[in-house]
Amino acid sequence: MVVASLRSHLVVTAVPAASSPRAAIHRQSASIALAIAPFGVAFGIAVQHAGLSTLNAVGFSTLVFSGSAQFAAVTTLGAGGGVVAAVTAGVLLNLRSLAFGMAMAPDLRGAWWRRALYSQLMIDESTAIGTAQTDTRWRRYGYLCAGCSVFVVWNLTTLLGAVLLSDAGTLVHDWGIDATIPAAFLALLWPRLRDRASRIVAAAGAAITFGLVPMAPAGVPIIAAALAVLLVVRTEPAP
Repeated sequence: MVVASLRSHLVVTAVPAASSPRAAIHRQSASIALAIAPFGVAFGIAVQHAGLSTLNAVGFSTLVFSGSAQFAAVTTLGAGGGVVAAVTAGVLLNLRSLAFGMAMAPDLRGAWWRRALYSQLMIDESTAIGTAQTDTRWRRYGYLCAGCSVFVVWNLTTLLGAVLLSDAGTLVHDWGIDATIPAAFLALLWPRLRDRASRIVAAAGAAITFGLVPMAPAGVPIIAAALAVLLVVRTEPAP
């Protein structure tokens, strides 16, 4: 439904091929969608192992559509936790979407219902590709293209894992394809580390995350890493 509703908004006025980032956005969206495919399969498998149904798997991937939050909730339910604990775990991991929304809000204007549809695609991948663009229309196009690509692949692979590969066990880890997501994000992040401020934020965020991992609940280190932005605010000279 989300993909169908947003299809018309992926049309951008044609510009000369040499100056259009359309092809690059398509390549990035396709590569990162393929990178998440093993994890969609793994989630479908995890749902079955937690004793939930295929319909539950489809519902999670269609309505929640946030990989880390989905895994956290299903893991909690599979371990015997209640609905409140599962929802809390998912909410903690999704707090980072507030920062994503602030970054993309100027480029996703429109009626409230259109912005509500846009928000369903507010994930790491779509935000990363959207914010990598410099022009407003291409930021919106990158966001929607990546978001729709991941949405389709994530839901199809979830169904595949839940229906056909529920007995695959540790297939994803055994094949070593669990490293594809970090590698894809590093590829997206690397071109953005050209200036001093970006490098400071990246290094400080990584230090905060690694420092908190041994002692903080899952999801908290990632949220706390956002505090690294304050270093730049304090150190950058006033205009």
